[in-house]
Amino acid sequence: VQLQASGGGLVQAGGSLTLSCVISGRGFSTHAEGWFRQAPGKEREFVAAINWSGSTTYYDEYNDSMKGRFTISRDNAKNTVYLQITNLKPEDTAVYTCASAPGIFTVESRYEYWGQGTQVTVSS
Repeated sequence: VQLQASGGGLVQAGGSLTLSCVISGRGFSTHAEGWFRQAPGKEREFVAAINWSGSTTYYDEYNDSMKGRFTISRDNAKNTVYLQITNLKPEDTAVYTCASAPGIFTVESRYEYWGQGTQVTVSS
């Protein structure tokens, strides 16, 4: 299973981005996918997750800065999971990575497959 994230870039504060994660190398799957991010000098943190059908989503409920600005979705016909980020802030600067797990989890250790990340840089 391979996951390829894309869509990052340099954005001004207040702007928006939609990251994509294309999943390949597997047939029909009930795996969930999640997005994590790692800022310079910080540990990787959970951002959002979505189950295989898209009916259930999880977000980081403890980060007030992230609330209401991140939306995870998926298009199974395209084997793609998306992360839309609005009202970008400098503190969103990080490498964003997608991962796949046998269920929907917020815990990094439960994810089996990881893609390479895509850099998001937000200028003030």
